[in-house]
Amino acid sequence: MFNKGDMAVYPAHGVGEIQSIEKRIVGDFEQAFYIMKIIDTSMVVMIPTKNSESVGLRGIISSSEADRVFDILKDRDVKIAAQPWNQRYRQYMEKIKTGSVFKIAGVLRDLYLLKEDKDLSFGERKMLDTAKNLLMKEIALANKVQEDQVAKDIEQIFQN
Repeated sequence: MFNKGDMAVYPAHGVGEIQSIEKRIVGDFEQAFYIMKIIDTSMVVMIPTKNSESVGLRGIISSSEADRVFDILKDRDVKIAAQPWNQRYRQYMEKIKTGSVFKIAGVLRDLYLLKEDKDLSFGERKMLDTAKNLLMKEIALANKVQEDQVAKDIEQIFQN
Protein backbone atom coordinates (compact mmCIF):
# COMPACT_ATOMS: atom_id res chain seq x y z
CA MET A 1 0.00 0.00 0.00
CA PHE A 2 1.33 3.38 -0.96
CA ASN A 3 0.62 6.76 0.57
CA LYS A 4 0.48 10.25 -0.88
CA GLY A 5 4.02 11.46 -1.57
CA ASP A 6 5.53 7.97 -1.92
CA MET A 7 7.82 7.30 -4.85
CA ALA A 8 7.07 4.15 -6.82
CA VAL A 9 7.91 2.43 -10.10
CA TYR A 10 5.26 1.70 -12.71
CA PRO A 11 6.63 -0.73 -15.34
CA ALA A 12 7.51 0.76 -18.72
CA HIS A 13 6.61 4.25 -17.48
CA GLY A 14 9.24 4.57 -14.80
CA VAL A 15 9.51 6.32 -11.48
CA GLY A 16 6.67 8.47 -10.27
CA GLU A 17 5.17 10.04 -7.21
CA ILE A 18 1.84 9.04 -5.73
CA GLN A 19 0.00 12.36 -5.85
CA SER A 20 -3.19 11.16 -4.21
CA ILE A 21 -5.48 8.23 -3.58
CA GLU A 22 -8.94 8.92 -4.94
CA LYS A 23 -12.21 7.05 -5.12
CA ARG A 24 -14.04 7.01 -8.44
CA ILE A 25 -17.22 5.40 -9.66
CA VAL A 26 -16.49 2.86 -12.40
CA GLY A 27 -19.63 1.25 -13.75
CA ASP A 28 -21.71 0.48 -10.68
CA PHE A 29 -18.77 0.21 -8.29
CA GLU A 30 -16.67 2.63 -6.32
CA GLN A 31 -12.95 1.95 -6.72
CA ALA A 32 -9.86 3.48 -5.14
CA PHE A 33 -7.07 4.63 -7.47
CA TYR A 34 -3.50 5.74 -7.00
CA ILE A 35 -3.00 8.96 -8.95
CA MET A 36 0.64 8.84 -9.96
CA LYS A 37 2.68 11.45 -11.79
CA ILE A 38 5.56 9.98 -13.78
CA ILE A 39 8.70 12.05 -13.17
CA ASP A 40 10.23 11.74 -16.63
CA THR A 41 7.17 12.65 -18.71
CA SER A 42 4.85 14.41 -16.22
CA MET A 43 2.21 11.95 -17.40
CA VAL A 44 -0.48 11.24 -14.80
CA VAL A 45 -1.73 7.67 -14.52
CA MET A 46 -4.54 6.16 -12.51
CA ILE A 47 -3.84 2.73 -11.08
CA PRO A 48 -6.57 0.77 -9.27
CA THR A 49 -5.25 0.13 -5.76
CA LYS A 50 -6.58 -3.43 -5.77
CA ASN A 51 -4.69 -4.21 -9.02
CA SER A 52 -1.49 -2.38 -8.18
CA GLU A 53 0.56 -5.53 -7.51
CA SER A 54 -0.68 -7.38 -10.58
CA VAL A 55 0.28 -4.46 -12.86
CA GLY A 56 3.74 -4.37 -11.29
CA LEU A 57 3.55 -1.17 -9.25
CA ARG A 58 6.33 -1.39 -6.69
CA GLY A 59 8.41 0.67 -4.34
CA ILE A 60 11.85 2.04 -5.10
CA ILE A 61 14.68 -0.46 -4.72
CA SER A 62 16.99 -0.38 -1.70
CA SER A 63 20.60 0.74 -1.82
CA SER A 64 21.79 -2.89 -1.63
CA GLU A 65 19.54 -3.77 -4.59
CA ALA A 66 21.08 -0.84 -6.47
CA ASP A 67 24.48 -2.45 -5.83
CA ARG A 68 23.15 -5.67 -7.40
CA VAL A 69 22.12 -3.64 -10.47
CA PHE A 70 25.70 -2.41 -10.84
CA ASP A 71 26.93 -6.02 -10.46
CA ILE A 72 24.66 -7.02 -13.37
CA LEU A 73 25.97 -4.14 -15.47
CA LYS A 74 29.58 -5.17 -14.75
CA ASP A 75 29.01 -8.83 -15.64
CA ARG A 76 30.75 -9.55 -18.93
CA ASP A 77 30.30 -13.32 -18.79
CA VAL A 78 27.13 -13.27 -20.90
CA LYS A 79 26.44 -14.63 -24.33
CA ILE A 80 24.21 -12.57 -26.60
CA ALA A 81 22.48 -14.84 -29.06
CA ALA A 82 22.86 -14.02 -32.73
CA GLN A 83 19.37 -13.11 -33.89
CA PRO A 84 17.68 -10.43 -36.01
CA TRP A 85 17.49 -7.03 -34.31
CA ASN A 86 13.66 -7.00 -34.35
CA GLN A 87 13.46 -10.33 -32.53
CA ARG A 88 15.99 -9.11 -29.94
CA TYR A 89 14.04 -5.84 -29.66
CA ARG A 90 10.81 -7.71 -28.81
CA GLN A 91 12.55 -9.83 -26.19
CA TYR A 92 14.17 -6.80 -24.58
CA MET A 93 10.87 -4.86 -24.59
CA GLU A 94 9.20 -7.72 -22.74
CA LYS A 95 11.92 -7.54 -20.10
CA ILE A 96 11.54 -3.77 -19.74
CA LYS A 97 7.76 -4.08 -19.43
CA THR A 98 8.15 -6.38 -16.41
CA GLY A 99 9.45 -3.40 -14.45
CA SER A 100 12.15 -5.57 -12.87
CA VAL A 101 15.15 -3.36 -12.31
CA PHE A 102 17.38 -6.43 -12.66
CA LYS A 103 15.94 -7.41 -16.05
CA ILE A 104 16.23 -3.80 -17.22
CA ALA A 105 19.88 -3.79 -16.10
CA GLY A 106 20.43 -6.95 -18.16
CA VAL A 107 18.92 -5.27 -21.22
CA LEU A 108 21.11 -2.20 -20.77
CA ARG A 109 24.25 -4.31 -20.32
CA ASP A 110 23.45 -6.44 -23.36
CA LEU A 111 22.82 -3.41 -25.57
CA TYR A 112 26.06 -1.75 -24.44
CA LEU A 113 27.98 -4.95 -25.18
CA LEU A 114 26.25 -5.35 -28.53
CA LYS A 115 27.12 -1.73 -29.36
CA GLU A 116 30.82 -2.61 -29.03
CA ASP A 117 30.50 -5.16 -31.86
CA LYS A 118 28.12 -3.45 -34.27
CA ASP A 119 25.96 -0.41 -34.85
CA LEU A 120 22.65 -0.60 -33.01
CA SER A 121 19.41 -0.10 -34.94
CA PHE A 122 17.41 3.04 -34.24
CA GLY A 123 15.00 1.03 -32.06
CA GLU A 124 17.86 -0.52 -30.11
CA ARG A 125 19.47 2.88 -29.50
CA LYS A 126 16.14 4.23 -28.26
CA MET A 127 15.71 1.18 -26.03
CA LEU A 128 19.23 1.65 -24.62
CA ASP A 129 18.29 5.22 -23.69
CA THR A 130 14.99 4.10 -22.16
CA ALA A 131 16.63 1.38 -20.06
CA LYS A 132 19.36 3.77 -18.94
CA ASN A 133 16.85 6.46 -17.94
CA LEU A 134 14.69 4.01 -16.01
CA LEU A 135 17.72 2.76 -14.09
CA MET A 136 19.23 6.21 -13.51
CA LYS A 137 16.10 7.59 -11.88
CA GLU A 138 15.55 4.64 -9.59
CA ILE A 139 19.20 4.21 -8.57
CA ALA A 140 19.48 7.94 -7.89
CA LEU A 141 16.52 7.73 -5.50
CA ALA A 142 17.76 4.49 -3.92
CA ASN A 143 21.25 5.89 -3.27
CA LYS A 144 20.11 9.48 -2.64
CA VAL A 145 22.41 10.91 -5.32
CA GLN A 146 21.90 13.01 -8.45
CA GLU A 147 20.92 11.29 -11.70
CA ASP A 148 23.93 12.70 -13.54
CA GLN A 149 26.22 10.96 -11.03
CA VAL A 150 24.47 7.65 -11.73
CA ALA A 151 24.82 8.31 -15.47
CA LYS A 152 28.57 8.85 -15.02
CA ASP A 153 28.84 5.64 -12.97
CA ILE A 154 27.06 3.68 -15.69
CA GLU A 155 29.18 5.18 -18.47
CA GLN A 156 32.34 4.41 -16.51
CA ILE A 157 31.36 0.72 -16.27
CA PHE A 158 31.19 0.46 -20.06
CA GLN A 159 34.36 2.42 -20.80
CA ASN A 160 36.50 -0.33 -19.30
